[in-house]
Amino acid sequence: MSVPTMGECYARLTEHLIKAQEEAAMIGHLFNAEGRSQMGRMWIETSDKLKKINYQLTLLAQGRLQ
Repeated sequence: MSVPTMGECYARLTEHLIKAQEEAAMIGHLFNAEGRSQMGRMWIETSDKLKKINYQLTLLAQGRLQ
């Protein structure tokens, strides 16, 4: 068993965030396809927020966010 590094942990975290963002967007599009645009819009907004979180974590990992 290897000792995890910060880089490996960061990579896994961003991978999960990207997957969550993609799934939230897909749910939003599916709601829109059903004619439930308000729910669809909220899911798309959630997807956008996850994307922003991922960007902020990238800045934090680069030491740019303090």
